[in-house]
Amino acid sequence: MNINDNSGITNYVAKADRYEQMKYRRCGKSGLLLPMISLGLWHNFGHTDDFNNGRQLLRTAFDFGITHFDLANNYGPPYGAAEDNFGRIFQKDFVPYRDELIISTKAGWDMWPGPYGNYGSRKYLIASLDQSLKRMGLDYVDIFYHHRPDPETPLEETMGALHHIVQQGKALYVGISQYNAEDTARAQEILQDLGTPLLIHQPRYNMFDRWVENGLLDVLRQKGVGAIAFSPLEQGILTNKYLKGLPEDSRAVKDARYLNADHITPEVLDKVAKLNAIASSREQSLAQMALAWVLRDETITTVLVGVSKKQQLLDNIEALKNTKFSSDELKQIGQILG
Repeated sequence: MNINDNSGITNYVAKADRYEQMKYRRCGKSGLLLPMISLGLWHNFGHTDDFNNGRQLLRTAFDFGITHFDLANNYGPPYGAAEDNFGRIFQKDFVPYRDELIISTKAGWDMWPGPYGNYGSRKYLIASLDQSLKRMGLDYVDIFYHHRPDPETPLEETMGALHHIVQQGKALYVGISQYNAEDTARAQEILQDLGTPLLIHQPRYNMFDRWVENGLLDVLRQKGVGAIAFSPLEQGILTNKYLKGLPEDSRAVKDARYLNADHITPEVLDKVAKLNAIASSREQSLAQMALAWVLRDETITTVLVGVSKKQQLLDNIEALKNTKFSSDELKQIGQILG
């Protein structure tokens, strides 16, 4: 029986066939499977966003087998807002499904004033996770990441803090984000010696940003570490959004913090148009092909998407129907990308 809560949205019962809608990959050499599409809460879950829209996005994701929700301490705005709103939605809709969910959060960017609210000290990481758990109303997260390298704190201290967090039972697994190949190898070795495996790396990776191909993917394969690619659509450039110029409601126009309109040059738009032609020949949208392209290498466990509308999420999931590329397609794409 459906009963309205005070938002006007009926109580949530997940679709019975949700696991028939999604494909999963093993995360490195771990026992954990992740959906090939994961939902990120970087945008659209702050206090300035529509709470009920965010709630519907999370429901839709889970109904289609997306079990992994990715957060960070400073996602908002303001900082902490995404975790706070996720916690409210979790309590309303997802408590019965906790053991079916992978909930991740991170710490590493500025979060509160003073010397203890940033980077990678043991003090900051443990305090931040305690705050995150309180905001979300959780006893533990499934994955806790160090969000970026810290040039000053010894890597042994940062990895030791991640190990301690697992030992405390506040996270089941740990990961890192934006680390280069050399530091990733060192982090993995330190954690292995401590007895806590490095589960996953979260790098930026898409057709226009391929830095991970210069050594990082090799390290992840050698060490048995999974990968979740963020910004696989280059903040919307690898979609049909900019094929006809800059729409007024686009992120490039509204918020230059994340995508500056100056970056969308005629050269970039020419490449986008050529890529779009290849996508059409594959009977995919450009966004679907861009996601499939990142997932073509099984070293990438999952791609992290951010959406503002339900249909965007459903369209992204459709990418999984064709993640294979012919050698000719890969050659054509390579020539376009240069």
